[in-house]
Amino acid sequence: MSQDRGQFSSRLGFILAAAGSAVGLGNLVAFPVMASKNGGAAFLIIYLFFVAFICYPVMMAEISMGRRTQRNPVGAFSELSGGMRVWRMAGWLAIITPFMIAVFYSVLTVWLVVYIKELAAGNLLALTDEATFGEVVSRPSLFGYLVILLVIVFGVLMGGVKGGIERLARVLMPTLAVMLVLLTIFVLTLDNASAGIAYYLIPDFSKLSLSVVNGALSQAFFSLSLGMGILITYGSYFSREDNIAQSTRMVAIADTSIAFFAGLLILPAIFAFDPNTNTDELSTSSVGLIFSFLPKIFLSMQAAVGYQGATLVAMIFFTLVFFAALTSLVSIVEIPIACWIDEFSLSRKKAVFLQAGLLTIFAVPATLSFGISEYFTSFTNYGGISKSFFDVVYDVFYETILPLVGFTVAIFCAYKWKMSGLKSELVIGDDSFDGSFLEKYINFSLGTVIPVVLLLVFISTVSTLYFA
Repeated sequence: MSQDRGQFSSRLGFILAAAGSAVGLGNLVAFPVMASKNGGAAFLIIYLFFVAFICYPVMMAEISMGRRTQRNPVGAFSELSGGMRVWRMAGWLAIITPFMIAVFYSVLTVWLVVYIKELAAGNLLALTDEATFGEVVSRPSLFGYLVILLVIVFGVLMGGVKGGIERLARVLMPTLAVMLVLLTIFVLTLDNASAGIAYYLIPDFSKLSLSVVNGALSQAFFSLSLGMGILITYGSYFSREDNIAQSTRMVAIADTSIAFFAGLLILPAIFAFDPNTNTDELSTSSVGLIFSFLPKIFLSMQAAVGYQGATLVAMIFFTLVFFAALTSLVSIVEIPIACWIDEFSLSRKKAVFLQAGLLTIFAVPATLSFGISEYFTSFTNYGGISKSFFDVVYDVFYETILPLVGFTVAIFCAYKWKMSGLKSELVIGDDSFDGSFLEKYINFSLGTVIPVVLLLVFISTVSTLYFA
């Protein structure tokens, strides 16, 4: 193993880093809105079921692959398959996917930086104007903020696993959790907040449908960083003395807790702004809700805390979201860096500089996709809809390929590496795993239910996005 790869200093470091990769825009915004639109607590129950019985085994499998091989997804698939080309290609798919996801994620994070700057200047009122968002995303000054963001991200990654990724997670994840809880407590004291709580926590099983169930699985799968090679790579930094099952469970609990508290923040805030809100009209798009709707919610709070107080609350929230986006972005970008180090014997410094250059090449046209460049704004057309370069990256690599990678992991562990190989890794640090109900369930689910479900999600996504 290359000395540039490093290792987490403790199980807590791994848990915080893995949770940091999982907690992002989807947790803080899309999740609570999806829950409110799709049966409230009924959606939560289905979501938790999928986390426990579908996502948890896949998480354990990905981490085990990484720890066994001490390599990135390409190296892990290659080594465990005996060098078979088809499985090495599956590993490359798990490298290319996070690389491209980092492209659109960096653009979203830049927008957050701009909004925080505008709030610091006292421009909350201006941000409530729907035209402002269109103006913000078409500013040429975005490229300056993009450079600053990439310097921060790659500066962290230059510090390596322990000195960069883990150090960032140890600071930002507890900070994010404290900010979220305090902001939630404040929102729950507002008038009409109880209406939002009711929408969020009272189950409405009449809204459940096959599409809702599919959406719950997709949200759970994507929320936990599955299918992106992150957990395989982070598993390669995981100590061989630690318990994989327990650590995986803590990551899942941390991620789900953040999403749950986000619901207790977002929905009561929305109803405090407008008691007559129709949740069916809310957008599940993180972009639409964060940048177009939430500034109005925060402005409405000025009756209780004044304009400056409302601006401060908004600034705290956007900073919270920025922290979540930053930890996710660092985790995502680390995956190809680990590949350059392992597969091409580059030093971490050279790998970081290489990845910085590659990400910039793709992030620039993604930034140009919102009116700055007509070519990238109207890049192509499919599903009867005009798509920008940004849209293509999002649709192909976030919406489509993630469940396919998860499918390959399940099939690989069940039928190529085989359950005996997976078991031999999971018993390390956990003597109780051998013969346990958990072992029996993982053996059953990875070889049957999970690949079928993920393949159906993939097929459904392709048919909906590209052939509707």
